[in-house]
Amino acid sequence: MNDPASSAHHHPYASLTPDVVQDALASIGLWGDGRMAALNSFENRVYQIHLESPFEGHDQVVTKFYRPDRWSDAQIAEEHAFATELVAAEIPAVPPLAVGGQTLHHFGGFAFSVSPRRGGRRPELEDFEVLEWIGRFLARIHSVGAARPFAVRPALNAQNFAREPRDWLMNHAVIAPEVQTAWAAALEEALALIERHPMLRADHTPEPDGMACIRLHGDCHPGNILWTPADLPQPGPHFVDLDDARSGPAVQDLWMLLSGERRQQNQQLGALIDGYEQFRPFDRRELALIEPLRTLRLVHYSAWLARRWDDPAFPINFPWFGSRDYWQSQVDMLVEQIEAMQEAPLVA
Repeated sequence: MNDPASSAHHHPYASLTPDVVQDALASIGLWGDGRMAALNSFENRVYQIHLESPFEGHDQVVTKFYRPDRWSDAQIAEEHAFATELVAAEIPAVPPLAVGGQTLHHFGGFAFSVSPRRGGRRPELEDFEVLEWIGRFLARIHSVGAARPFAVRPALNAQNFAREPRDWLMNHAVIAPEVQTAWAAALEEALALIERHPMLRADHTPEPDGMACIRLHGDCHPGNILWTPADLPQPGPHFVDLDDARSGPAVQDLWMLLSGERRQQNQQLGALIDGYEQFRPFDRRELALIEPLRTLRLVHYSAWLARRWDDPAFPINFPWFGSRDYWQSQVDMLVEQIEAMQEAPLVA
């Protein structure tokens, strides 16, 4: 990868100083008392800010500055509307606050939103009761998600998560030359297996007995679930960060919670679906999509890193990206995924 130092000062986030963050809040009538902390986020810039005076009972808020040119205002508005629908259905999501009647604001060339602060820790996924609890809430999220489609947010499919990222990587000469041919060949073989599933093809047309494409959280890994202990108010999971909300199969919001050997994953999946089916049927045919979805995320992640390399936060936090060894490991993982996609799917 190229040295980002020469372009770092040109990156939009270089202008997002603490003063700009505080001025952005002031522009919508919220005044920080000077205390702010950057929260862990690479895609956007997110800050926890203490307010001089509480707003709607909140003396601390979380302000998210969206990465420029990633989502349109209309796509962000759909994310906000989805979060609002979830809260209206009494699902513990964290929605943006309406300030001055708006949830999306603009200042200094940035789109930003303000949300209430929520505390919590990562869920203990070794506990099957925790998994069942999460499964119940995922079913409720999906019931809301199935009520109507996204109009402008994209779908999760092979075109958006593999073919377009592959073309970008090849056109920008990101892949180490020594392994480019092997990587492209392995990906083409993987895509042939992925696109056997109509749901994951860009030209997918819903069929009466086909799997449903619904609005999803989209990035439901353990870091996006805050767990409140039972001895505190509102115990259980709180779902945060709908920034990657997309349309796709329900199983997308389940498989990233699985880990370990196949036997362990089957047990974890069983607990999740036990909870899920207390509120909503789960189409077992979607289990065959887990390894294809895992493969798509693998390819998409490499392109995501490459496209963000001019952001100074990325070379610092991902120094291993872009080397020959990195790309050889991607070839190896694609080969493993080709084998996994030809095995029998996980069972609950």
